[in-house]
Amino acid sequence: MHLQSVRLRPAEFIIRNGRKFSDKAYLQFCDDNPDLRCERTVEGEIHIMPPAGGEASNRNFGVALQLGIWAERNGRGRVFDSSVQFFLPDGSALSPDAAWVSNRAVAQVVYEERRRFMHLAPEFVVEVMSHSDRLIRAKRKMEQWIANGVQLGWLIDGDHQTVYVYQLNLPVETRRGISKLAGKGPVKGFTLQLRTIWQGLK
Repeated sequence: MHLQSVRLRPAEFIIRNGRKFSDKAYLQFCDDNPDLRCERTVEGEIHIMPPAGGEASNRNFGVALQLGIWAERNGRGRVFDSSVQFFLPDGSALSPDAAWVSNRAVAQVVYEERRRFMHLAPEFVVEVMSHSDRLIRAKRKMEQWIANGVQLGWLIDGDHQTVYVYQLNLPVETRRGISKLAGKGPVKGFTLQLRTIWQGLK
């Protein structure tokens, strides 16, 4: 397979093979390159991103930990961290920093597929910005999540203590300087405590 690599911006690359990477070809690429952090675009290209820095990783863990503790007590769904990836209806393959999927949605996926990349859109996703992220690109990804069926999404900009709340068919809410954020819809009852997220590694 002939691959063409194109530099996108510092430490991020696009890989093309002259046509769209199919699910099978993309899975094989991921199997052959297990140390890479990558996603597949709607156009079928592979984007390779740098790993999260220490502070962003710590914030990711804080969000996933709180969501996981709540989900275990609630019992209605499963939580996934940033290592997961979902095949979405538009043909892309994306990884959130944290996600919640209802037990009913998981049950509709055959077991063998659950062990790889599931063909589904989580009901709830969280994206946590790292130092290398650009806000405009992060917002586009959130819009893509919602367009593919995600019911609720939070984009967390820890450096500016801001959360952008995305919901289907509703305008984006911008919440600044808050100490906690209550879930809606699929994760009603979950409350994210933000003080340690804002603090980061300071």
